[in-house]
Amino acid sequence: MEISEIDEKKFATKLHRKFKKAINLYQLIPRGSRVVVAISGGKDSLCLLEMITRERFIKSQNIEVIAAHIEMENVPYRADTKFIANYCSERNVKLVIRKTSFDPDSDKRKSPCFLCSWQRRKILFGIAKENESNIIALGHHQDDLLETLLMNISFQGTISTMPPKLKMEKFDMTMIRPLCLITNEQLVNYSKLKNFPQMKKECPYEEGSFRSDIRKIINQLEELSPKARSTMYASMTNIKMDYLPKVGSDYEKDGK
Repeated sequence: MEISEIDEKKFATKLHRKFKKAINLYQLIPRGSRVVVAISGGKDSLCLLEMITRERFIKSQNIEVIAAHIEMENVPYRADTKFIANYCSERNVKLVIRKTSFDPDSDKRKSPCFLCSWQRRKILFGIAKENESNIIALGHHQDDLLETLLMNISFQGTISTMPPKLKMEKFDMTMIRPLCLITNEQLVNYSKLKNFPQMKKECPYEEGSFRSDIRKIINQLEELSPKARSTMYASMTNIKMDYLPKVGSDYEKDGK
């Protein structure tokens, strides 16, 4: 949908409802929580910060929000930190900025994307602990979850994705994704309505991730079925085990 065709108020209300639905459906943010929001400076994280810091939402949930921005020094793209700082200041949100780097050759078994992500994650854990929080909110949207699902099926042989809520008992930390019911296209339009700055990514490792190819496949599926995204998302909680291959003695007997 073209941005000129959007009724800003109705569109914003629709996305806010999806946001709150995800919060309630997956019990993402208990009342009285202190939440660390990871801010890359891209549209997704800025949209997340805007939705989670709305005065009405903060008061109804009695929550405190802390923004965390991590600069990866050996990845050649930078966010508009001045905009992020001003945005947080206007909303009385504490902003923590940390710089770090990662060694893409430290573990040849892992992709550079994984190593970069894990280094960012460790810094986020530290920021959360310093601020007495055990909830980290990430800006992954519905398309991210679907792309990860297809990538894991295609390359890892597992039916899994980035869940809306992931408790990491080892670190006493919970990762949440409140934008999980909102599509990338909706966030693109929302960011334009909010005049968020665009961040150009020039990551040298992104081409080897196959994520852009998977994205094209999802777009092709949507051409075949306009509701492909929503039905694929729904399928992850509608698994019919009786109609999937079984592992064990019964399966072995049938196979013979």
